[in-house]
Amino acid sequence: MNIVAVTACPTGIAHTYMAAEQLQRTAKKLGHGIRVETQGSMGVENALSPSDIAAADAVILAADVSVSGRDRFEGKKIVEVSVGEAIKNAAAVFGQIAG
Repeated sequence: MNIVAVTACPTGIAHTYMAAEQLQRTAKKLGHGIRVETQGSMGVENALSPSDIAAADAVILAADVSVSGRDRFEGKKIVEVSVGEAIKNAAAVFGQIAG
């Protein structure tokens, strides 16, 4: 599968990036393609392009705050989890996509 994700936490420092890294690592292990946008204290990094989103089979929103630009994902299957869940149990997050 081809997946896009956005990670964001209240302070936008460590947990935002830890979640992004864990989602990328788990996607690779499971054989999925993934692009992850982070929204944090540094603003938006690795912004998802319209073509990234169009090519995605699903969207993971791993966030403990409101995700900026959420309307970009209209019509896509969206799985919403906390940043902590993405860090601790990323495989289960990917399992929700199929479920």
